Amino acid sequence: MSEVRAQYEAYPYPARDPAEEKTRLITGSPSHVLEVDHFVFGGARDWSKPLRVLVAGGGTGDALIQLAQQMQDAGRVAEITYLDLSTASRAIAEERARVRGLSGIRFVTGSLLDAADHGMFDYIDCCGVLHHLPDPATGFRALLAALAPGGGMGFMVYAPYGRSGVYPLQEAFGALLDGMASEARLKAARKIVAGLPEGHPFRANINLGDHKDSDAGFYDLLLHSQDRAFDVTALNDMLEATGWHLSGFTLPVLYDLARITDVPDRLGPVERMALAEKLGGTIKTHVGYAVRGSEARGPATGRNRALVPHLKGLRAADLARAVGQGQSPKLSFGSVTARLSLPKEAARLIAAIDGRRSLQEIAQATGTDPISMGALWSRVERELSGHGLLVYSSILRR
Repeated sequence: MSEVRAQYEAYPYPARDPAEEKTRLITGSPSHVLEVDHFVFGGARDWSKPLRVLVAGGGTGDALIQLAQQMQDAGRVAEITYLDLSTASRAIAEERARVRGLSGIRFVTGSLLDAADHGMFDYIDCCGVLHHLPDPATGFRALLAALAPGGGMGFMVYAPYGRSGVYPLQEAFGALLDGMASEARLKAARKIVAGLPEGHPFRANINLGDHKDSDAGFYDLLLHSQDRAFDVTALNDMLEATGWHLSGFTLPVLYDLARITDVPDRLGPVERMALAEKLGGTIKTHVGYAVRGSEARGPATGRNRALVPHLKGLRAADLARAVGQGQSPKLSFGSVTARLSLPKEAARLIAAIDGRRSLQEIAQATGTDPISMGALWSRVERELSGHGLLVYSSILRR
């Protein structure tokens, strides 16, 4: 781990300028607070209780800042512990929090393997870390040991097919540039990458961009000393073997084999997702949520009419207008594009989504009878949840 620590001391990742906190909030998955409720707590967490959070391997602070700011904006209490090996990364995260005036954060320099030494947590963020451990299983188990009953984890781990071309370069650079100082390794590797032939798998891979964004991004992608990828099957096996259960991926549409081809009945859920990953070929990271295996459960669904729906990344009025006019809005997920397909009748339900009304209240407000509500909402939920646009959370209800 000393080599990994040295890398992030030299090149804190991702590259962030704390001054930019004055003008923008970086949001994403995992650890968007609405997603956390949706995937971990069934959309029905009691938000009058403080949320105890561990950001394990917090880097320069993206997940930390997002969660702390969203909780503060919602008027809810969070007790957050940031944990990372790199003091350089920690310094950037601390300054970002200071610029925003965020409180309730405890900063710790250390390993996620010692997570349980720092308390028990309702929610654990571990984004882009477990695949860098010499023994990822040890990391998964260490985080489970720090998880409070009823809690869960948001994770991101690398996936193989969307990262085509990366691993041969990593191996080559590891052998060729061994023993060189960080700056010299970076300079030499950049020169080699610039001269790669057009047909090289890495050069042809349009899914990758970190190496173009910053020195830290280039180093993390191509010069990392410890890096492995998980396909869907390997990830699910790892979760199960270490006591976890996959609640769900944040973009289910990418794992939906039925959207690609006819699905034989003999295939189980994991086999279907694995085949969708192979046929799609563009997934470079798996982003999702997991809960304790003995408490296995999936994300919230509209079968519970007491839940409160939220649109994530869309304005309800704009989407309702487009659906009401019979349009099929185009969506983009990196190199993957898709179109929403919803009946015009769903527009009135979508327009009533305000983050405070429950499904039952939306039905009442729109005069939708139970049978029609069931039929329409199931289509809305499948389409929007599949694209990561619909989640359930009671965080704004008082």
